[in-house]
Amino acid sequence: MNRPRGFTLIELVIVVAVVAVLAAIALPNYNEHLRKTRRAQVKTEMLEVTQRLERRFTTDRDYTAEALCGQTLDSPASGGTVNYTVEIACTASTYTLTAEPQGNQTQDKCGELTLNHRGTKTADGSAPLSDCW
Repeated sequence: MNRPRGFTLIELVIVVAVVAVLAAIALPNYNEHLRKTRRAQVKTEMLEVTQRLERRFTTDRDYTAEALCGQTLDSPASGGTVNYTVEIACTASTYTLTAEPQGNQTQDKCGELTLNHRGTKTADGSAPLSDCW
């Protein structure tokens, strides 16, 4: 007897169901990984700005002597989709960097990140500070 070749409808439905379940599990994990990566990038950029401010303070004893004071920077700095805007607020003896999430990054559980001249790090989201910094 010659059996017809191909797949039955039930086999195709099972395959589609398995792929749908895998996608439902994988996609949220992938998006969370992207948010963590973007958060790590903005933290690195904030620490670079901090180093620049501290170098200026070492030589001039004044944070406002640094040209970055009062500016708002985009992250990533190299272009593309902006994930955070970093506001740099300075006085002569203090500074505060505030990274506000933009676009898809607004769904990040850490929310807005801040770093000041004392090295104090905060996050206003629902996640514990240790997960964010």
